[in-house]
Amino acid sequence: MSTTEETTEATTDPAQPKAANERPKFGPQGRRGGPMGHGPMGGAGEKAVNFGPSMKRLIGHLRPQRVAVAIVIVVAAIGVTFNVLGPKVLGHATDVIFTGVVGKMLVGKVPPGATIQQVIAAMRAAGQDKLADMLSSMPDVVIGQGIDFDKLFYWLALAIGLYVIGALLMWLNGWILASVVQKTVYEMRREVAAKLERLPLSYFDGQPRGELLSRVTNDIDNVSQSLQQTLSQLLTSLLTVIGVLVMMLTVSPLLTVIALVSIPISVGVVAVIGKQSQKRFAAMWKHTGELNGQIEEAYSGHALVKVFGRQPEVNKTFHEKNEELYKAAFGAQFISGIIMPVMFFVGNLSYVLVAVVGGLRVAAGQLSLGDVQAFIQYSRQFTQPLTQIASMANLLQSGVASAERVFEVLDAPEMSAESSGTLPAEVEGRVEFSDVDFSYNPDKPLIENLNLSVLPGQTVAIVGPTGAGKTTLVNLVMRFYELNGGRITLDGVDISAVPRADLRSNLGMVLQDTWLFHGTIRDNIAYGRPGASDEDIKAAAKATYVDRFVHVLPEGYDTVIDEEGSNVSVGEKQLITIARAFLADPALLILDEATSSVDTRTEVLVQKAMGALRKGRTSFVIAHRLSTIRDADVILVMEQGRIVEKGNHAELLAAKGAYFDLYQSQFSGAVPDDEEIAAAQAAARV
Repeated sequence: MSTTEETTEATTDPAQPKAANERPKFGPQGRRGGPMGHGPMGGAGEKAVNFGPSMKRLIGHLRPQRVAVAIVIVVAAIGVTFNVLGPKVLGHATDVIFTGVVGKMLVGKVPPGATIQQVIAAMRAAGQDKLADMLSSMPDVVIGQGIDFDKLFYWLALAIGLYVIGALLMWLNGWILASVVQKTVYEMRREVAAKLERLPLSYFDGQPRGELLSRVTNDIDNVSQSLQQTLSQLLTSLLTVIGVLVMMLTVSPLLTVIALVSIPISVGVVAVIGKQSQKRFAAMWKHTGELNGQIEEAYSGHALVKVFGRQPEVNKTFHEKNEELYKAAFGAQFISGIIMPVMFFVGNLSYVLVAVVGGLRVAAGQLSLGDVQAFIQYSRQFTQPLTQIASMANLLQSGVASAERVFEVLDAPEMSAESSGTLPAEVEGRVEFSDVDFSYNPDKPLIENLNLSVLPGQTVAIVGPTGAGKTTLVNLVMRFYELNGGRITLDGVDISAVPRADLRSNLGMVLQDTWLFHGTIRDNIAYGRPGASDEDIKAAAKATYVDRFVHVLPEGYDTVIDEEGSNVSVGEKQLITIARAFLADPALLILDEATSSVDTRTEVLVQKAMGALRKGRTSFVIAHRLSTIRDADVILVMEQGRIVEKGNHAELLAAKGAYFDLYQSQFSGAVPDDEEIAAAQAAARV
């Protein structure tokens, strides 16, 4: 059997920070003492990004795709090699054109039949050393012969072929890398989803829901985009830098040294600007999470906000958070955006120096024009990947900042390990509390040395003022929290020695805050027992009076409940949750204020439905309305985590203790007189 209104699995971990163990205050998301509460904003994301270790860990998530990553590196290296050879080939084509033009220009200016070596010697004899030096760097010049188009087409075709193959390999590289990144992020999402299942409830108590949602949605999406956009360019850029550097050295070591002057300048720019943008990106994602939390909280409690006229305060808080996010985002984007124009400026300085020195080398006959042209292209190719790497710094900083926020969730302390014990095949429902101690905060004891014995089939009602520990008591039975001391047994078996799923499969829960999923009424009832037949679903609906109102709905059991559940009333939603628990057929039932939010007429139906649900099973009923628990076998009166009174309705009235005071406060107009009390005392003695 499955737990019906089950909240997220959790336990208290004493190693957690103090704030995480404190019980949340009142808020739109949940009432104090219930399992749906949320703590104040803050805490998460305040630490600045530790870039190195976080980046290393993020790259470590690519390890399962290492074969594909190796293929990506090989394909990228081959593609870059083809692209890097292109300028050198085009340099040969330029030399073919230039030598052809020079050969034509020399016709009529030199004696017929003279060789190029004779022309160079004549120029030197005439004092034209610079022109002679330039011609000496072109040994292929044939006087009288123009451009050799066959050779030109050969070099052009070779260059085009290299570029086409390089482009195809880069496309293949991008396709494989996209698969690698998406599989990696898929596994990261799966890890986070699995982690949320193992986190203690105290973790969720200390996290605003919007902040946590921002971490597992926005931040993971940002990691995905950052990896997708940076890894491909980063790999290609690094390989291009290496390949171009090799080709530049083969062309001219001197020009290579001049081009390399830009590297330390570029590295210094990236280091200084990147360090400043890193902090701002961490702050940006922190404020994004806080803003999401504020919006989600205000939207979920929008009715409450309007009732109390707190729209101005909510708007003020929103604008303050939005302003903080704007400043952080503007600072991060602006500072990181400075990198690109600075890198372009440094690259242009390098380009000018290469062009000037290269021209002088051609004039001196130490380089061919094609080599200078190729080198200028290489200098562009050299600075461009450096500029790309610098421009990716903001994306990388943003992605690593988001990754660290995700890692904080993955590193959060988990619940205690599952045990391997087993419950009896048929659970009777005998519950024993033995010397139970528990507190949300070690400095504030709540439940101390509590002892209680509940027999199978008994209905135990728990009453008391707000904050007395009523919901905490049943949360301990559900193992939403772990005990600080003592033990709780179910049919003689310590519940801490049983896997949580096995324990909760025998428990059912109906909360004050009903929760229905987006789907049909049939689906919501069937959630209590997957695989239940349509007959079983309708039988549960009839037993819990859901069938009465379903038939007046347009689609009957196939009526789709919207996300807010606004197309059914509060009482009808409560009946559906009771039908869900009825279908689950648990051995032990917990009803937490299940009638507190319905009208008196609906309460009668809910009471009848709960009566049918409680029949034959052990039940814990938390109630403020004492009229709903008159027939309970045992009534526990709790104050400050202690059971101060115990008995049935008549016995507790006769005792004129705490229960009598509660009864009197609720029914001041119908307080029993002395004769009624005497009769109750006589009945108690009997």
